[in-house]
Amino acid sequence: MVVIRLRVRRTSFRVSYQGVSGITVVNMVRPLTLVFVSLILATPAQASDDYSINALSKALVALAPDVDPGEAQLLSLTAHTTARRLKKEYRVVLNPEVQNFLINIGMRERGYCAHYTRDIGARLKELRLKTLVLHWGAAYAGTTGENNSLVVTARNQRFEDGIILDGWRRAGRLFWCAVKKDHEYEVEQHYGHSGITLWREDMQETAWLQDYGPPEKVRTKPAKQ
Repeated sequence: MVVIRLRVRRTSFRVSYQGVSGITVVNMVRPLTLVFVSLILATPAQASDDYSINALSKALVALAPDVDPGEAQLLSLTAHTTARRLKKEYRVVLNPEVQNFLINIGMRERGYCAHYTRDIGARLKELRLKTLVLHWGAAYAGTTGENNSLVVTARNQRFEDGIILDGWRRAGRLFWCAVKKDHEYEVEQHYGHSGITLWREDMQETAWLQDYGPPEKVRTKPAKQ
């Protein structure tokens, strides 16, 4: 653990206003402490994101020999930054359970797992991926414990061999892992991990994710007469 000692300097001074007598300001404390504290709190989150971005990029590249490293890095960066942005847009409070409660009583409009999945998915669709494929996953579908997330695979790879991207589970801090290693969503057994995933592909939503639409037409200037 790193201990940082901050020394706050008190400054006493007198301010004179022209035409006004007897007005003084004394013992003013510079608000540098708040600045330092903000920087100290922000640094671990930034470092954690940087590490996770690089680690996810490597995991995506390892899915198959034909995965483009540049595309993997772009997907990872985009997914992480979008999840963080959505946390602010959704005005997330504390953890996913609290956010869900606020939505249920009308104090928030968005922040369910499906909201994260659709909004992150929409952003990733804009990348028009060529060596990686987007899927929509659902666990405990149709129950109160349902969770939705994105799953990324290489081309022609099975859904269960992909990697989960879940913006909801950690309240805007992107969670990711191999589908088969997501121990929070697997068939329970008496001891150890079963390795039998509860994630299933939602084919209708996957079709939406993989439909990039017609490519944009390149406008050309009319030939001069």
